[in-house]
Amino acid sequence: MSKTIVKPSILPGFMELTPPEQILFNQMMDTIRKNYEKFGFLPIDTPLIEKSEVLLAKGGGETEKQIYQVVKGSTEMSLRFDLTVPLARYVAQYYSQLNFPYRRYHIGKVYRGERNQKGRFREFYQADIDIIGNGSLDIVNDAEIPSVIYSTFKDLGFDEFTIKMNNRKILSGFFNSLGIEDVQLILRSVDKLEKIGIEKVKDELLESGITKEQIEKILEFITIKGNNDEIIQALNDLEIDNEIFNEGVDELKTVLKYLRLFGVPEGNFKVDLTIARGLDYYTGTVYETFLDKYPSIGSVCSGGRYDDLASYYTKQKLPGVGISIGLTRLFYQLMEAKIISPEDASLTQVLIIPMEGYLDEGIKLGANLRDIGINTQVYLEETKLGKKFNYGDKLKIPYVIVVGEEEKKSGVYPLRDMKTGEQEMYKLEDLINVLNNDK
Repeated sequence: MSKTIVKPSILPGFMELTPPEQILFNQMMDTIRKNYEKFGFLPIDTPLIEKSEVLLAKGGGETEKQIYQVVKGSTEMSLRFDLTVPLARYVAQYYSQLNFPYRRYHIGKVYRGERNQKGRFREFYQADIDIIGNGSLDIVNDAEIPSVIYSTFKDLGFDEFTIKMNNRKILSGFFNSLGIEDVQLILRSVDKLEKIGIEKVKDELLESGITKEQIEKILEFITIKGNNDEIIQALNDLEIDNEIFNEGVDELKTVLKYLRLFGVPEGNFKVDLTIARGLDYYTGTVYETFLDKYPSIGSVCSGGRYDDLASYYTKQKLPGVGISIGLTRLFYQLMEAKIISPEDASLTQVLIIPMEGYLDEGIKLGANLRDIGINTQVYLEETKLGKKFNYGDKLKIPYVIVVGEEEKKSGVYPLRDMKTGEQEMYKLEDLINVLNNDK
């Protein structure tokens, strides 16, 4: 009976990378992790599978439609769809063991039943940071978050990017002053301005029962122009008699002051009154980050302030502020736009090629080099010398050492630079110094 061969393939909406691409992806992830740790954030990793009642505590709607349920026995389980809900459960569960303000980072996979289309993923990495307060959280934290964004994207190799920011209280207060009660509805429409344009936003607002006069005032307001200080001054000059509005302006002014003290250049952050963030739980400062030369990519990092992280799991009031980088989506878009490309086909610094009968010597040398932190591979297969060199060349391994009779006798090794083809002889101690200096 012949064996059935199954065609190898993966489901749509899942990203799988070649080794050079995975190396580049891991390097991006490591850069983000190092920056998060540089600012004092602590790592956590929650289970991929949570109780469905935990993930859906806030209610169904769009979340319930997108969630992947896991069937096993009678327990209702689901795959996490973001890292914020698991954080809320985590903080509520370990409340007595955590030090507040609690600063955590989490880089992990999440799952959403997205509609199948190019660039939309059903499994993807998010890289989040959040600062959670116990009862209260100073507004200065809202300024530190964009300084982490700045540091991270600089280290990822970007110079020209803009962290756009706003405060939801400014928008809510302004809408209230126009006599509009359903603020969330307006915020969700305003948040789409970049994607669908002014005319379609107008249509949405009209359908929602907002008058033409109110719409004109809203559009006039959110398109206030100027530098950061000029926009703050323009907001003050409106002299709007609304407590929430004025609180939002004061908060935004404070964030700008401390953002400068954190060392973020003026050219990398901008007050933008169109930034609203459609999600309901944001209550104050909101952020969206854009690469200046590649606006079509959209926001590469977003987040904001929320009043109460874990109200569905505890009576403790836990305000917070945080951001998320959609790492898989960002990586995909940067690759598609050819902004980044994989260069390393291997992480090996040196390939040892033992001549016939000298495998033992090659293995011993490899062990010595690894012991002092040099990534080393020993070619173990018996084949022609040219094929062995070709192997190292294809993987772009920088150096090759051939080990044979002469090397065993003298303890002197030929180190070949695979880029230039040049070769020099070194004693083991000198060989180690050269390879260490070239890391």
